[in-house]
Amino acid sequence: MATPLLPNALWNMIEPLLPTPASKPKGGRPRLSDRACLKGVLFVLRSGIPWRMLPKEMNCGSGMTCWRRLRDWQKAGIWELIHFSLLDWLARYGRIDWSRAVLDSCSIRAVFGGFKQEWGGRARVLPRFLGKGTNSTN
Repeated sequence: MATPLLPNALWNMIEPLLPTPASKPKGGRPRLSDRACLKGVLFVLRSGIPWRMLPKEMNCGSGMTCWRRLRDWQKAGIWELIHFSLLDWLARYGRIDWSRAVLDSCSIRAVFGGFKQEWGGRARVLPRFLGKGTNSTN
């Protein structure tokens, strides 16, 4: 049997982090549940399909509805909160293998350009924690 996209245990962790929707005084179409939208978001992110191709059979609403909900959660900082709470849970139970973590130049800022060191006649910029001594150009 296939693993569910959004198991109950995962939903129980995420649900309290989601904001409660404001009521619509003018009525309108009933709001799709957050769980259905999250299931659609996870399906699109996991499979890589375009939002417009989200299968109707999944009962997640349209791809545009899921995309808008994800956009709203990102603007409100909810998506980042979900990410950090899941990382915290995984770390607490020893489920993260930090030996496989990757850090690139986009993740660490080289403040003020870092240290400049000459190698073979060309200056190269190193992050401050890799440089030795003080920067002679400052």
